[in-house]
Amino acid sequence: MKHMPTKFLMAAAITATAATAQAQGSKPTNDIVETAVAAGSFKTLVAALQAAGLVETLKGKGPFTVFAPTDEAFAKLPAGTVEALLKDKAKLAAILTYHVVPGDVRAAQVVKMTSAKTVNGQSLTFSTNGGAVSVDKAKVVKTDILASNGVIHVIDTVVLPK
Repeated sequence: MKHMPTKFLMAAAITATAATAQAQGSKPTNDIVETAVAAGSFKTLVAALQAAGLVETLKGKGPFTVFAPTDEAFAKLPAGTVEALLKDKAKLAAILTYHVVPGDVRAAQVVKMTSAKTVNGQSLTFSTNGGAVSVDKAKVVKTDILASNGVIHVIDTVVLPK
């Protein structure tokens, strides 16, 4: 709980920067990976992307839509899970690519969708309940963080392929 205000400030700063860029008609200059690093709340995700060899992919042309689990989302996994996944590149890549949808899918589109095919070939399921949007069993807690090659939606739980 001690770090929560900092995370809210970081999220607000990212949102303000993206909103300012949009209002000025300019595009964000940071790619998805750089945006995630700058946010400060995706250290585990970035480490996992590095271990799986996916950093260059998500720095590529895109566009990509990433449903990005926070560090707290990774912390919810059973003890030892992250460490084990970091050693199993194929399994880790399958899980991470399940969080990525090809194309630029903004929140306004997500709420009208029931599913979307991910980069790993399986589909994420979307649902809304009282204004809250879920991706599989994860809640979307922040939307439309723009990057030069796509968009990030923040989720509170790591989603796993079937």
